[in-house]
Amino acid sequence: MVYGGKPSTGCHLCRKRKIKCDEARPGCRNCGIYGRPCPGYRPDGVFRNETRKVERQAKKIIPPSNSQSVTPDSQLPIIFDRHSGSPSSSSSSSSSSLSLIHMADSTWQERAVCYFFDQYIINPEFEDGMGHLDYLPGLYTQLNRGKTASPCLSWAVEATALMALGNVSKAPQLITKARRGYGKALSSLRGALDSPTEALQDETFASVVILSLFEDVSGERNGLYSSHTAGFEFLMKLRGEGQLNNRQGRDMFNFAYAHTYVEVLALGEKPRVDVDWILDQLDKEDPIERLMLATSKLSQLFLAMQATPSPPSIDTVKKWIRLGQECDFELSQWTLHLTDRWLPLVVYSAQGETLITYNRISNCVVWNYYRAARVMLQQLLLSLNRTLSIVIMKKKRPGDPPITKSTLEETSLRAMIKEMTADVCRSIPFAMADVDTMGRPTIPGKFERPVRAAQSYGLIWPYWYILSCGMPTQHQVNLIRTVLYRIGTTQGINLALILAREAQRMHSDVNSFQAPPPHIGDAVESSPE
Repeated sequence: MVYGGKPSTGCHLCRKRKIKCDEARPGCRNCGIYGRPCPGYRPDGVFRNETRKVERQAKKIIPPSNSQSVTPDSQLPIIFDRHSGSPSSSSSSSSSSLSLIHMADSTWQERAVCYFFDQYIINPEFEDGMGHLDYLPGLYTQLNRGKTASPCLSWAVEATALMALGNVSKAPQLITKARRGYGKALSSLRGALDSPTEALQDETFASVVILSLFEDVSGERNGLYSSHTAGFEFLMKLRGEGQLNNRQGRDMFNFAYAHTYVEVLALGEKPRVDVDWILDQLDKEDPIERLMLATSKLSQLFLAMQATPSPPSIDTVKKWIRLGQECDFELSQWTLHLTDRWLPLVVYSAQGETLITYNRISNCVVWNYYRAARVMLQQLLLSLNRTLSIVIMKKKRPGDPPITKSTLEETSLRAMIKEMTADVCRSIPFAMADVDTMGRPTIPGKFERPVRAAQSYGLIWPYWYILSCGMPTQHQVNLIRTVLYRIGTTQGINLALILAREAQRMHSDVNSFQAPPPHIGDAVESSPE
C-alpha cells in the first residue's frame, strides 16, 4: 500500500452526489441544505493495495542460506504466498526463517499496519453498504499527527497489525512485539476510561474494538469468553443514543453489539447492561440492523427463561414457545425484504453438487448469521417442547384424562435445522473463494474476489453455531471444521483454530477426521442425511 496521489478532499456525500463540496468543518454546508448530516471527510492518508508488487519483489530475491538473529524493528524476513498474495510460511522454512524483502524507508511496524488495513478494512461503498472498520484510517491518521491526546488507539492498531502479520508470516519476533504493544494499549485504555472526556471519544471506543480483534487474532480469549465484552457494555451505555447519530459511531456500536451478543447466544452469557433502548434506534430498512433486531428478541427470550424460577409452570413454557414462534416468524420475514443484490443464487459445481453463491462474500457472512440464528431457535423450540411434555407429565395425577404432551411438530423443526445446516455448507466454496458466483472453480491468484481476513473473521462464529447447535452429519462436521482450520492458518486468526479444536473435542471423533480435497466444493453434500 502506498500513497495513491491527491484525491478529492470533499465529504463522502458530496462525492457520492458528484457536486463540489465547500469542505467546511466539522461538516459541509451542502449536506445541511440537502437535509442530511455530513458523513465527514476521507482520511488524509490514502492507501493502495500493492501486494502483488511486493510479491514480484519477493520472487526476485533468493532466500538466505542461514537465518540471522534480528530484532523486532529490523528487516525481518517474510515471504508472500503466490496464490493468496498474503504473507505465509514456507513448508521448507522454519517458523522464523523467511526470505528478506528490502523496502526503503519502511519499518515492519508500518508494513504491518498496511497489511492490517488491507485485510481488515472494507469500504462500504464496494460491499453493498457493509463496511468493516472503514473509519479507522482517519482516526489513526489523526493520532499520528498529534491531533488527539490519548495514544491508546495507536498502540492498539499497531499491536493488532503486528499480531496479524506475525501469525500469517510465522514470525515470532513480530508476535513478541505485538504483545508488548497490547500491554501498552491496555494501560493507556485504563487511563482513557478514567477520564470523563476521553471515555466518550470515538478513539476510546475504537480502541476497545481493535483490542477485541487482537484477542481473537491472537486466540487469547478466556476460554471462549472475551475479556472486552464488559468494556463494550460499559461504553455503549455511557455513550447513549448520541453514538448512533453518525455513521462512524453507528458502525462502532454495531460491531460492539454483535460482539456482545455472540456470547449471549452462543455461550449463554447474560449481558450486564440493558440496551433495550437501543433497539428502537435500529434502522429497520437496513438488512443488517433488521437482522440484529430480530436476533436481539431471541436473546431476550433466552434471558427471560434464565430469570424464571425452576421448574416453570405449564403456562410459562407455553408462553415461551409462543414467543419463540413469533421470533422465528420474524426471522423468516427477514429474507422477504431483501433487494435482488442480497439474494443467494443456487448453482451447480462441475461435479454436479448444489452450491449457493452471492453477489459478494460479505452478503454470505450475513446470511450465515441468519441461518445460525434460525438453527439456534429451532433447537430452543425442540427443547421447550420436551420441557412442556415433562412438566405436563409431572402435573398429571392418577385418573386424570389424557393430556396433550406437546404443541409443536418436531419433524418440521428438525427439517429446518438440517436445511439451514446444509445451506451453510453449500455456501462454503463461495465464501472461501474456491468458486465464483456461477460456481466455476477459481484459479488461485487470478480471482478478482479474494477473501479478506475481515470476511473470514465474520464467518467464524456462524460456523461454530452450526457445529455446536445444529445437527450436522459427520461429513458436514469435517467440512466446517476444516474450513475453520483453513481460516486460522491462511488468515492468521487463531480463534478459528481454537474453535476447530473445540469442535473436534465436542464430537469426540479425532480418529475419524478426514480433511476434504483442496477445492471444498468437491466435497459438499447436495442434501443432508
